[in-house]
Amino acid sequence: MGLFRNDPQRVVLDSHDVEPKATQPPWSLWADGFGKLGIRAIQIIVVVAVVGGIIFALQFLTLVTIPLTIALILACAFAPVMGWMRRRGVPAVLATVLTLLAITLILTGIGWLIVWAVRDQWDELYDQAVDGIQDVIAWVQTLPFAPTQEQLDGWLEGVLDFITSAQFGSGALAGVSAITNFVTGFVLMVTILFFFLKDGPQMWEFVLRPFRGSNYMRARRIGDKTVGVLGSYVRGTATVALVDAVGILIGLLILQVPLAIPLSVLVFLLAFIPIVGATLAGIIAALVALVANGWVNALLVVGVVVLVNQLEGNFLQPVLMGRSMKLHAFVILVALTVGTVLGGIVGAVLAVPIAAAAWGAVQVWDGVDLPARWARPKRPVAG
Repeated sequence: MGLFRNDPQRVVLDSHDVEPKATQPPWSLWADGFGKLGIRAIQIIVVVAVVGGIIFALQFLTLVTIPLTIALILACAFAPVMGWMRRRGVPAVLATVLTLLAITLILTGIGWLIVWAVRDQWDELYDQAVDGIQDVIAWVQTLPFAPTQEQLDGWLEGVLDFITSAQFGSGALAGVSAITNFVTGFVLMVTILFFFLKDGPQMWEFVLRPFRGSNYMRARRIGDKTVGVLGSYVRGTATVALVDAVGILIGLLILQVPLAIPLSVLVFLLAFIPIVGATLAGIIAALVALVANGWVNALLVVGVVVLVNQLEGNFLQPVLMGRSMKLHAFVILVALTVGTVLGGIVGAVLAVPIAAAAWGAVQVWDGVDLPARWARPKRPVAG
């Protein structure tokens, strides 16, 4: 045994047999490349789950979230007016009431203008529309693949059956419910707007109480930037929309298109939906001109709409909106798509200003003029 123990080779073998194997801690599996990829995947899943939950909650509570968002945007738009009155000693309640009255008068005036113009010209437009539709049907029947009179009568009978069916009645009840929700949301929006205008700065200071130091300064920058971006966006868009509406109104009056005033008001409203709104307004105006005055007049209306939109997009909008709020067309289209899917027409109107406010927050993340690190432009490396 002694000789066997003194054998150096055997000693080495014994040492290997006796020495315990080194064990790695369990968390070391997450330290390599594949482990880091797994961590990132888990983080992405958690973020997607949280965002999905927030979107679901927003969709479930649209009766509250949409009026709240609209009230916030309008409060940002009228913040300079409130500040101007407060600096001149006007009490907060009186300034708020005056601002709300101004908003109400503007909206009421627009609504009365639309109703008056439509009621004044509706009979004439109806007769012209009937004649235009009959002309279109007569032209379609001259085509080789035109439907027969029996098919047209069958389609008309199907429409009448649908109108008198229970399904149409349930749709009408759904429309009544939608009107009720609209009135409720409008009252809620006015109430929230009143408190935002009256106590907005105090509310924001209350929200910022948990923040300290650099986080507090960052939250202050983001809040100020959001108010500035939303306010400038609404005021700039409203000014551009007003110029578009006046320009198209002049063109429609010169071309003697019926319902020129309601169409110009529609242009003003649809201008708050970038890209898509101007196209839709032009199509509606051209269809009215086509039915009332013929296809030559409709082409002239299209030319007027295109000319006004080009002048606004190339000259007026860059001056009023500013380069800091200019979003790429791709970003606008994505925001419009997401907003429309989540909130319909209201979502399409709110999507772009919310996206502009989010980008504005990124621009002041690390300082007044210092964007977040990932959003800073790369400096070229000297060769």
